[in-house]
Amino acid sequence: MKLVVLGLSLSSSWGNGHATTFRALLSAFAGRGHEVLFLERDVPWYAGHRDLPDPDFCRLELYPDLAALKGWRAEIAGADAVMVGSYVPDGVAVGRFVQQQARGTTCFYDIDTPVTLAKLARGDHEYLSPEIIPGYDLYFSFTGGPTLARLEREFGSPAARALYCAVDTERYRPLEVEQRWDLSYLGTYSADRQPTLERLLLEPARRCPERRFVVAGPQYPDDIDWPANVERIEHLPPADHAEFYAASRFTLNVTRADMIAAGWSPSVRLFEAGACATPIISDRWAGIDDVFEPGEQIVLADSTEDVIAALGRDARSMGATARETVLAHHSAERRAEQLERDLAAARAEPASEGVAAG
Repeated sequence: MKLVVLGLSLSSSWGNGHATTFRALLSAFAGRGHEVLFLERDVPWYAGHRDLPDPDFCRLELYPDLAALKGWRAEIAGADAVMVGSYVPDGVAVGRFVQQQARGTTCFYDIDTPVTLAKLARGDHEYLSPEIIPGYDLYFSFTGGPTLARLEREFGSPAARALYCAVDTERYRPLEVEQRWDLSYLGTYSADRQPTLERLLLEPARRCPERRFVVAGPQYPDDIDWPANVERIEHLPPADHAEFYAASRFTLNVTRADMIAAGWSPSVRLFEAGACATPIISDRWAGIDDVFEPGEQIVLADSTEDVIAALGRDARSMGATARETVLAHHSAERRAEQLERDLAAARAEPASEGVAAG
């Protein structure tokens, strides 16, 4: 199969989780014998932070603007499938162009589904509009659960399918390194996540000065009051993620408000940490127990006290069982198999058969 992907970024993981998701998925997809072309808008904020400028699993090409996409018309038309990702600059126009030119299966991969739906509700069509959703044969969604039926019923998607983020289990694995931190957090600053980070990491750090903490990620405001025992790492490239997790007794997962409201929106960080057998403390949302079993494979924390209690545990067996689940159900290979299966099914069936009633 020849797949063309127009995504936010493959070359740079700076300030976004899309790059690591695409890298894992497309590397595994190419490993199944498929050909992949990734078209990425050349933007200045990624230009200085490219940590994968020349991937070995696909062809990566940068294009300067919307007009330049016309130069890729033949590749888009000749592909068996064309995927457009969320947050692609000029995404609505890109989607229309793809739907006009592609002769194969077209799909939208939403790595931000709850955020997307919140944008649509307030008339914000930054990268997707209601009018173009029915024109995609498939809507792959970072979010599962009831959201899939809503995409078909309210927005006319012919077929909405959950395609959760995945992890490259060759890169993310247990490592024998010295543990430096009792609790770590890896994530770009987000205003709606910050109160949870305050409650589940910064306040535990203030109450447990003998323990060590770390927050890795860019764009945090200068006015945050970091406790003395919280180390800051401005940017951690994916190549260093596994060692980061291995050096953590526990790691924290914090979910954006829109994704908590939707439920069934597991972050790629859950799968990365799980693959590294690092015990996870997470905020609570509907559907998380479909990913990891609370108490056995993950700690769900509502309060500062919950985190402090968890830090007093020896949870190595929890990390090991979480890794088993990731290997069985959430590896890049499993996601690539699903992508291949769903694309093949879409090619075999008329799009009208997938339209939900109502």
